[in-house]
Amino acid sequence: MTRRDYGQYCGLARALEIVGERWALLIVRDLLVRPLRYTDLVESLPGIPTNVLATRLKELEQAGIVERRLAPAPKRGVLYALTAAGIELQPALLALGRWGASQMGDPEPGEIIRPELMTISFRAAFDARAARGVHAVWEVHVHDVVLHLVVDDGELVSGVGPAPREPDLVITFGPDGLPSYRALMRAARAGEVVYWGRPESLDTFLRVFTLTEPAKGKTG
Repeated sequence: MTRRDYGQYCGLARALEIVGERWALLIVRDLLVRPLRYTDLVESLPGIPTNVLATRLKELEQAGIVERRLAPAPKRGVLYALTAAGIELQPALLALGRWGASQMGDPEPGEIIRPELMTISFRAAFDARAARGVHAVWEVHVHDVVLHLVVDDGELVSGVGPAPREPDLVITFGPDGLPSYRALMRAARAGEVVYWGRPESLDTFLRVFTLTEPAKGKTG
């Protein structure tokens, strides 16, 4: 792999040499949620030229960040997934995401919101300290998307699809389409949601997933 060389003996410089090219971290972000096909990545990254996507995947494979897997039956084909080294990037990506969220307002026209992006937003907003001693399962339903959030004593497992075990609370948000994470949390705080299950779990949900408001001067 041809790698940008900053000529510095520095961990940050080395990280940027490996994953600092345009689109690379966004590919890693989406694969943190679940393995995806090439066509899924094309759909989730509008604007990326297909030759650039192919190049980035090749570079990430050569760097040991991404690997190919055979999709399970009945759908055969190739899935792209993160290696153990790739998964280790999650704390850094979530920290960048939290900082970036403080610089954002509401979505601009043309900006997409996908289930993978919502999942990463929940992971970035998760307050592990507030979740100590918490054992709870939530399903979040928005339009035709279902996400699961499972917390066990400060540890979060989340993803796209139904919860792996009986949820304590199912939360349904009313807006059509797929709103932003911030819009979802505002609706939940305002009581503009439908839910069934243990009502007290809604308070816990709002406590462990903290809403990040934009920085001064931003709208949203």
